[in-house]
Amino acid sequence: MPMMLFIIGIVEMIVVTAWTTVVSDAKVLKSGIITSINVLIWYYILTIFVNDINNWQLILLYAAGCSVGTMLTTYFFKIQKRKERAAKKLKANYGKQTANAAVR
Repeated sequence: MPMMLFIIGIVEMIVVTAWTTVVSDAKVLKSGIITSINVLIWYYILTIFVNDINNWQLILLYAAGCSVGTMLTTYFFKIQKRKERAAKKLKANYGKQTANAAVR
């Protein structure tokens, strides 16, 4: 059960990141679906915490999972942004090369 909370923490942050992305892109239906998934995860987590209210280790494991999930998704989006910038650079340079070839 404790490791499950760690994994759920990771999944929770992936869901939250996905929600943030779709909301900022104004994708109404997707944001609603992801919100429902998020609420179900929270319901499950709260049930576990309430049933074992004095077990603070569970909360620490969940918090650690959330931290790892945040770091993983942030790193993923950082890599994705780098790829997008590199693709834009390549496209821009290709346009310059094509223009220079046409001049010759």
